[in-house]
Amino acid sequence: MRLTDWVVVAAYLGITLAVGIWLARRASGGLVEFFVSGRSLPWWLAGTSMAATTFSVDTPLYVTGLVARRGIAGNWEWWAFALSHVLLIYVFARLWRRAEVVTDVELTEMRYGGRPAAVLRASRAFLFAVPINCIAIGYVMLAMRKVIEVLGLFDQLPGWLPGDPRLWAVVALSAFVLLYAGLAGLWGVVATDFFQFVLAMLGALIVAAFALQEIGGVAELKHQLAAAGRSEALRMVPRPGSAELPFGTFLAYLGIQWWAFRRSDGGGEFVQRLSACRDEREAERAAWLFNILHYVVRAWPWIIVALAAVVVFPELLEPGGDPEIGYPLLMLRYLPAGLLGLVVASFLAAFMSTVSTQINWGASYLVNDLYARFIEPEASPRKLVALGRAASVVIVALAGAAAFSADDVGKVFRFMIAIGTGPGAVLILRWFWWRINAWAELSAMIAGFAIAVTSYLPFWGEIGFGLRLTITAGGAAMIWIPVMLLTAPEDERTLCAFYERVRPGGPGWKRIRERVGVEAVTGLTGDLVRTAWAALALLSGTLALGALLLTEWQVLLLTGGLAAVGLTGLLRLRARRVSA
Repeated sequence: MRLTDWVVVAAYLGITLAVGIWLARRASGGLVEFFVSGRSLPWWLAGTSMAATTFSVDTPLYVTGLVARRGIAGNWEWWAFALSHVLLIYVFARLWRRAEVVTDVELTEMRYGGRPAAVLRASRAFLFAVPINCIAIGYVMLAMRKVIEVLGLFDQLPGWLPGDPRLWAVVALSAFVLLYAGLAGLWGVVATDFFQFVLAMLGALIVAAFALQEIGGVAELKHQLAAAGRSEALRMVPRPGSAELPFGTFLAYLGIQWWAFRRSDGGGEFVQRLSACRDEREAERAAWLFNILHYVVRAWPWIIVALAAVVVFPELLEPGGDPEIGYPLLMLRYLPAGLLGLVVASFLAAFMSTVSTQINWGASYLVNDLYARFIEPEASPRKLVALGRAASVVIVALAGAAAFSADDVGKVFRFMIAIGTGPGAVLILRWFWWRINAWAELSAMIAGFAIAVTSYLPFWGEIGFGLRLTITAGGAAMIWIPVMLLTAPEDERTLCAFYERVRPGGPGWKRIRERVGVEAVTGLTGDLVRTAWAALALLSGTLALGALLLTEWQVLLLTGGLAAVGLTGLLRLRARRVSA
């Protein structure tokens, strides 16, 4: 890092802080302003913010390690979530916006009633705000620490500082994020997210372009992969019997992971963005934009850099090596002064966009769903905003401690998926079947978490990730289904009030619908058909773009054709809807 690089980084940090200060007054109006921007976000800003939130400094490192170990097909570990994210477009985005919640946890006391609903709300708020959220922020900090280590940033900090200087670097960055996120609330987070996403994508494209130019282009990259015995790394779907990605694990991604995970109906910070949109139509558009940016646009620069790292740094795959650091090593190897600073700023942007979201989201649980609900319901808006800022400090401190208890971003990512598996089916069904009750959701959440954590104990031995997901999802279902059947359904008044507010489609609410006398807003069958066509178009389009970039013409012909079929199906449904 030369002086030019540091100037670029300083300019970026200055702009970000200025935005936070500028929006601070707007965020001080109360909980709705601070946590959901007064429900006035435009769709393009909400959708870009959703994409920026899932694009952090850990993601390119995670993808680099994934491709190095499992090839391109390894990305199905996160591509599989496209099935639930497309469902978000046509089914859940409008439902969440109609519910008008501040947090997704708040929905529990709309959908369920009595003490079980209160216990569920408090349990989910604490579990997601503190242990799960802090681990999530912690592995983002872990990735930032790796980048700092590789680039040698902040190695010259004063010697009187105790401990590892890189720890102080991460703490300083987190304190900076805390400053603008605490000042401006969600408005500051999403405004900076837009700028951060553009900068982070620019950085990824720059690294990919320089790496390809140095290697000699795509054809030479493929030739060198073949010479190294890694041609299989170019496969986008694993073969049965593949050693790199067991086919059973691949099937678990597609058949279990997306619907069994705790965010199967949106969840978390996505709900926060959707609830902040101006209306239901804008929420649907925001979900579409997120899917395009998340799956089609951003994945391939990382994958190309990861393939280049396999060729340039084969030693990282040897015992004791860390393939995740291939990405920052390529930055150091190829980028000139100025551009290196720009890409480092893009890493900071990716880090800050995710951490700021996680801080604001976790604080919303602690303040809205714990303090304001159970401790001081009559607290003034000013006090609640102040408590939100204080809660943000606590979350950052706990996340900093978690950051230095792990060393592999990919392992932590898979651990987060595992402990979140189990309640997903209940979270989907609660929108469409009146019989789901609070006890079913509570037991599914606790059982899934407990089974997943237990599966990491030594007596299990080494088990594949696909088998772990199957055991967790199946074990949770064996608990929550009997619990639901053995406990009483929700009070009919609670069910009627929920249906009148949200008006979900499908046969599961027929009895309640007839009693209330209000029709559903949309038909569930039509929404599911649109979801199927959209998922085909999105995933096929993602693979087609990769095939085009890697000059895999046969794959391009197949995936491009499937994407065209999906788009045609969507357009025909849209035309029928308009004519009707």
